[in-house]
Amino acid sequence: MTTHVWGYLSEYEKERTEILDAVDTVFGSGRLVLGASVEGFEREFADHHGLAHCVGVDNGTNALVLGLRALGIGPGDEVVTVSNTAAPTVVAIDAVGATPVFVDIHSDTYLMDVDQVEAAITPRTRCLLPVHLYGQCVDMAPLERIAEKHGLPILEDCAQAHGARHHGRIAGTMGKAAAFSFYPTKVLGAYGDGGATITADPEVDAALRRLRYYGMETTYHVEQLPGYNSRLDEVQAEILRRKLTRLDDYLVKRQAIAQRYAEAFADTELVTPVTAPGNTHVYYVHVVRHPRRDAIIEALKAHDIHLNISYPWPVHTQRGFAHLGYAEGSLPVTEAAAREIFSLPMYASLAPADQERVIDALRGVLAKI
Repeated sequence: MTTHVWGYLSEYEKERTEILDAVDTVFGSGRLVLGASVEGFEREFADHHGLAHCVGVDNGTNALVLGLRALGIGPGDEVVTVSNTAAPTVVAIDAVGATPVFVDIHSDTYLMDVDQVEAAITPRTRCLLPVHLYGQCVDMAPLERIAEKHGLPILEDCAQAHGARHHGRIAGTMGKAAAFSFYPTKVLGAYGDGGATITADPEVDAALRRLRYYGMETTYHVEQLPGYNSRLDEVQAEILRRKLTRLDDYLVKRQAIAQRYAEAFADTELVTPVTAPGNTHVYYVHVVRHPRRDAIIEALKAHDIHLNISYPWPVHTQRGFAHLGYAEGSLPVTEAAAREIFSLPMYASLAPADQERVIDALRGVLAKI
């Protein structure tokens, strides 16, 4: 059982007719780029968040890149974020010429420790970039106060938080703009790459639309640079429109699976996810923790259960980011977590029998570790 493969295949089996109908709808429309499907999805995704604007782009990384550009972030600027994230968060900051500045995380939720943010702000800081990780939101109220005090925009990284809520507010509505990924494994996933940036600000929206289309507002006429070719594909947009109507159902199923895991391992040393106060967790991934993580993962392979680690190497420890100058030990909570965390299978179409197989195998391994 390899989580991402089985998740995709089992979902496709259940939704195949509608997915193929979405493809046929686009191919029969005669409009394959920036047509009715992208326009419809943008409108519906914005409405889902109670915002006025959504700009569909080609992937989640560029949703961040264009979001940063639209907020005026560029060379010489600093962006405060975390190292416990997927590398694309930091790749996007580097892509606009800015410098990431890392703060540590909470040891129980693995989310940004907002209490460390203000000390990380310098005269070069131009943006705060919280990552709503694993399916739940950063503590946004104090972060918003810090942002207002220092006159800084917040760009939310919502790649792992479709539908997550923080004190009733949905992820993506608590900053100046927010970036989403629709990579196939996401809570709301396409059947290929895709992304979007949402905002309530019409000026940010206008900038995003120019940026994704070569810097053009009118075809063939470049209004400003930089410009990119970063358009959401019509087929992916139409598939996402169909799946958006089922997002709430996906969340309920993920939460039920998480509850079953919590019950199954309550009497073991396995640390199951902690939901921060005020949060509604959507369990993009189900991250657990154990000091003998590597031995557990290896033992489960004998049961044909192959588990993922999100993430085994914090960004600041990776060779490609060595130029940032973070020494080992500089983010101790992040580094300690990376040595012990791993993810149990989690997707809305996970069959109860498959979940029980994982539970039985893991309980057996834990009893022997």
